Amino acid sequence: MLDYDREAERYDALRGGEPRAAAAAEALLRLIPEDAGRLLDLACGTGIVTRRLAAGRPGLRVTGVDLAYGMARRAAGRMPGAVLLADSRRLPFPDATFDAVTSVWLLHLLDGPEQVRAVLGECARVLRPGGVCVTTVDKAAAHDVGSDIDRVVADRPRRPAADGTEAVTAHAAACGLLPAGRARFPGVGQGRTPRTVLADLRRGWFTTVAPDSPLGERIAARLKRLPDQDRPRPDPEFTVRAYRKG
Repeated sequence: MLDYDREAERYDALRGGEPRAAAAAEALLRLIPEDAGRLLDLACGTGIVTRRLAAGRPGLRVTGVDLAYGMARRAAGRMPGAVLLADSRRLPFPDATFDAVTSVWLLHLLDGPEQVRAVLGECARVLRPGGVCVTTVDKAAAHDVGSDIDRVVADRPRRPAADGTEAVTAHAAACGLLPAGRARFPGVGQGRTPRTVLADLRRGWFTTVAPDSPLGERIAARLKRLPDQDRPRPDPEFTVRAYRKG
């Protein structure tokens, strides 16, 4: 997994910046009840989406939490007094505190179904009856856009997706959270190029392929042979699911 303390300073620039944040916040807000009063944004990162959630719904009181100090520090600069350093699996809030809980690109980072259930269980615990949990799902699949890059990296080992829709929906149901809608948004500016994917490989972002392994070297060689090394392929399109507490 990435060192998010070290990545915090350049995280937004590498992931679409404000245009992507605007698209994500708009999709989340479509699934949040109009009368929601308090919202918790889990793994809020640099706060780039969290701030837009607050700005996009006047009267909504938004709190962000993140486990990485570097990320939380950046978020606190955007939302002074509204960001806490906390683990999404053990939230420091009383039961039934929030009307909505959001998470953008958290569940895919978790190590197995037990951790996914722990996070969703905490979401259910801090939600008031009728509140909604809104989360991204199927992140890795969204990046497979049928490009030449996808074909080059297709033979890499894949771990079972912790954020697969069916698995997340089943875990949510076990926590008393039932499906309540979906939305999609474009990953603006996240279309991959051969050069950026090669850099990701060299940095160790491919968690199942060691950069200096034989497979890593074969993938690197194939990436270097692709045409248009700096031309972005199509942007991914991400899926958001909402689950309501009974």
